[in-house]
Amino acid sequence: MDVVNKINITWSQVEKIVEKLAIEIELSNKEYKHIHGVQRGGLIPAVMLSHKLSIPYTKWPHHDPATCLIVDDIADSGLTLKWWSDFDTAVLHYKPHSSVVVPKFYSEVHKTDDWIIYPWEEKDSKTIQDYKLDN
Repeated sequence: MDVVNKINITWSQVEKIVEKLAIEIELSNKEYKHIHGVQRGGLIPAVMLSHKLSIPYTKWPHHDPATCLIVDDIADSGLTLKWWSDFDTAVLHYKPHSSVVVPKFYSEVHKTDDWIIYPWEEKDSKTIQDYKLDN
């Protein structure tokens, strides 16, 4: 099994990435009434975006899909976002070479298989490849 490099993202980097994403969402002129964060990785970015954009956070995204933005931290395989195909989606990082879904909004394109570790995660968090070994 190939060894995957891990990249630790700092809070300062997250703040800049979220700001960039907020600007992209604002420039779209799409008016969302609610933001929902996919558990677990999307919760913190969703709340940060909710504050920046002054859009209420909802823990139940049963609202009209046209007015509720779904947020996750990364579109890696894209399988999580695939569940939300009726909604617009936003992520901090998008991996076009591995994701089966293209999110409507993304802050940064991540062109490698390096594993991104966000500051709200354990520093020794497992990569997808590590999880596959557990099965």
